[in-house]
Amino acid sequence: MAKSVLILCGDYMEDYEVMVPFQALLAYGVSVHAVCPGKKAGDVCRTAVHQGLGHQTYSESRGHNFTVNATFDEVDASKYDGLVIPGGRAPEYLAMNESVLDLVRKFFSSGKPIASICHGQLILAASGSVRGRKCTAYPAVGPALIAAGAHWVEPETMSACVIDGNLITAATYIGHPGFIQLFVKALGGTITGSDKRILFLCGDYMEDYEVMVPFQSFQALECHVDAVCPKKKAGETCPTAIHDFEGDQTYSEKPGHDFTLTATFEDLNIPSYDALVIPGGRAPEYLALNEKVIALVKEFMEAGKPVASICHGQQILAAAGVLKGKKCTAYPAVKLNVVLSGATWLEPEPIDRCFTDGNLVTGAAWPGHPEFISQLMTLLAFIHMLELEPIRRLGMDSPGLHSEIASIPMGQIIETIASCSEAP
Repeated sequence: MAKSVLILCGDYMEDYEVMVPFQALLAYGVSVHAVCPGKKAGDVCRTAVHQGLGHQTYSESRGHNFTVNATFDEVDASKYDGLVIPGGRAPEYLAMNESVLDLVRKFFSSGKPIASICHGQLILAASGSVRGRKCTAYPAVGPALIAAGAHWVEPETMSACVIDGNLITAATYIGHPGFIQLFVKALGGTITGSDKRILFLCGDYMEDYEVMVPFQSFQALECHVDAVCPKKKAGETCPTAIHDFEGDQTYSEKPGHDFTLTATFEDLNIPSYDALVIPGGRAPEYLALNEKVIALVKEFMEAGKPVASICHGQQILAAAGVLKGKKCTAYPAVKLNVVLSGATWLEPEPIDRCFTDGNLVTGAAWPGHPEFISQLMTLLAFIHMLELEPIRRLGMDSPGLHSEIASIPMGQIIETIASCSEAP
């Protein structure tokens, strides 16, 4: 049977720290329920974008709206195989909630894996689950963990992760690849396929989730993942945009995280990569005008290598002339580009639908990440060592988006051997 995981949510949890594990685990075939005290399935939690901008502490701005897909008061801890606790500001008040602490104690006493990140360890401290255990966290949480009897492990970098028994702790979302790897290993999963090399085509104001969720999901599979942007070098950043659905006639936009590139566009050895991923957002509008970008896309398509593009990313595919005769979806506003390019338009109903046609995977928007990632995994021919039954998942959506229960055909549980790695 597929593994089942609970994510403990709250208002102003860190945006990446809830969505990356949520959608990565779904893509791998894990059934995931996200709950928040005082809220029911379909209610929304606000999230926060936390990042270091050179000040004495992290900055905060508004993130995406995250829709919980289960009801806290109906949770039976015995039915879940593991617990994930995101960071952000939510743990400050959740640590005062006795129902939350009782839930965490049930997981802890049963020996089931608990993965907590950043400020989430405040909840572990309040529940008495860290005494005598090695733990790391965002540095400001250290004093509370020490007072609760933990063996504090100072994070040498913000990607640090520590495992002690059934507790997995990490400093920040930069450590997601190792954090997710360790958690899935604790769930008993196994996979091969770490020889894959994947390239992400980035630009300023690409959609925040649409770059980071697949990027870290494939890093967690031990793939070598590079992110490049024309006219920028490794170590430079791209600003991202948060596109959300808040009841208006089109999506809203807010500033997202800054995303750090890992390679230099002009130095690329394209034949060394096995697949290309094109995030959406506003970046594709101008990237589609870049001749070097067009040449790169054509090279992947002509070689028959997997190309996965989501949302507005299909503007680049259309400009490159590689969609003729293909079946393709995209964000509905991009339909004109797709149809004019000679493709057969596939209506994204619901908005989390994704489709594969030959070597091409297309998705409509970030709620479809689980299928998007899973279908690209299929094209990359990952060799799965632990076969699981297809799961039924609640479609991740925001206000105004359709929610469905769908089968993820590719999902599998994943093994991890590697330790934490640096990520943007």
